Amino acid sequence: MAARLSKILLVASVGLLALVIVLNNLTDYNANFRYIQHVLSMDTVFADSRLTWRAIHAPAVQRAAYGAIIGVETAIAALCLVGAVRLLGLLSAAGVTFNRAKATAIYGLTLAFLFWFVGFMVVAGEWFTMWQSLEWNGQQPAFRFIGCVGFVLLYLSLADSDLPE
Repeated sequence: MAARLSKILLVASVGLLALVIVLNNLTDYNANFRYIQHVLSMDTVFADSRLTWRAIHAPAVQRAAYGAIIGVETAIAALCLVGAVRLLGLLSAAGVTFNRAKATAIYGLTLAFLFWFVGFMVVAGEWFTMWQSLEWNGQQPAFRFIGCVGFVLLYLSLADSDLPE
């Protein structure tokens, strides 16, 4: 029971993190949008970079990208929170039933891992060379999210019978 409850709480914690991020992005839209603008426009990368041809300067495209980011963060929050509630409802169920009910939470955690890894490490970090920016480099926070989410995903994925109670 303790392992199940800890899995539920950890999944809910990731959902709560994503929900707070969504709320921050919506309630402080311009502050967080500036980050997207700088990363996509590549205006703070090395002056002699040969990769700035990748830059996106169109405000409409930048806003669409930010909207997509908020949308994915919303999906992560919903999947993780719904998954945690679903698992909580099956806290005392048979192991096979509890394990089968993990799918929604696993989808949410997988989406979160992919979002922060592909979105922030691969696309922003490498394609838009965010790593070159002293002011607008979000790779360290993204890496922390990836590590936390990855741990929760691995832990949740363990079969119920694999853990001592």
